[in-house]
Amino acid sequence: MNIHNAIADGAKILNSNFIVSPYLDAEILLAKVIRKDRKYIILNFNKSITYKDLKTFHKLIKLRSLRKPIAQIINKKNFWNSEFFVTEDTLIPRPESELIIENVLKYCRKKSKLHILEVGVGSGCLLLSILKERKDFYGTGIDISKKCLNITKTNAINLKVKSRLKLYKSDVDKFNLGKYDLVISNPPYIKKHSLKYLEKDVSGFEPKLALNGGLDGLSEIRKVIKQSSELIKKKGIFILEIGFDQKNNVTNLLKKEGFYINSIKKDLAKNDRCIVCTKI
Repeated sequence: MNIHNAIADGAKILNSNFIVSPYLDAEILLAKVIRKDRKYIILNFNKSITYKDLKTFHKLIKLRSLRKPIAQIINKKNFWNSEFFVTEDTLIPRPESELIIENVLKYCRKKSKLHILEVGVGSGCLLLSILKERKDFYGTGIDISKKCLNITKTNAINLKVKSRLKLYKSDVDKFNLGKYDLVISNPPYIKKHSLKYLEKDVSGFEPKLALNGGLDGLSEIRKVIKQSSELIKKKGIFILEIGFDQKNNVTNLLKKEGFYINSIKKDLAKNDRCIVCTKI
């Protein structure tokens, strides 16, 4: 069987299982199997593939039909200007989280040798992207998951920023090491009872630990804000990702902990997504 026919068969199966982008997903999966990029797939439709590769391809198509995210199947996700290694142990990097990086670069463009803390480092996509952009910044990442820290370490080595990175296994309310010029976080902020209503790609495969924000969606955010107020230097910048309906509650929490609200940023869907504030 050639590449064209394999893609068509795979896309047909995905389409029958209501996958939104069946042809694109089939191309990405086949590219992984034959260890080529998508460009090769598109330019070599008539090339034959082996029976072994075809069998492996159909296994991946089945996984995608069950709604397993593409990023978890191929173990990588592009984010900002880099490719990140990801597994089912980390939240898959999302475009809206790039707002955090945009605002770090905006608010810190004239600063040098900053020490950054990321609370809940996950795959490392936020902190490592910043370290790659700014060669004189230093990063500290904390996470309660040892698996996440190992994944961040792998990505730091791949991006050649490991020498400027420190990682600690800790919950935020137990972490009190150092004072930081900048703190960033994308904490769990989805209400516990809303988790079951998420798309199956998310609810069935992404780690609940990175999604569950408690009964009101604010339990982890409260902890992050409270401890960040102790960990951040005076006049330090704090950038926090939030849920679309949490702006008022979160800004009140920030003000109570001594933060001045600089701005609230919207994502491409025009939802409030990111709060930039300064420690007074």
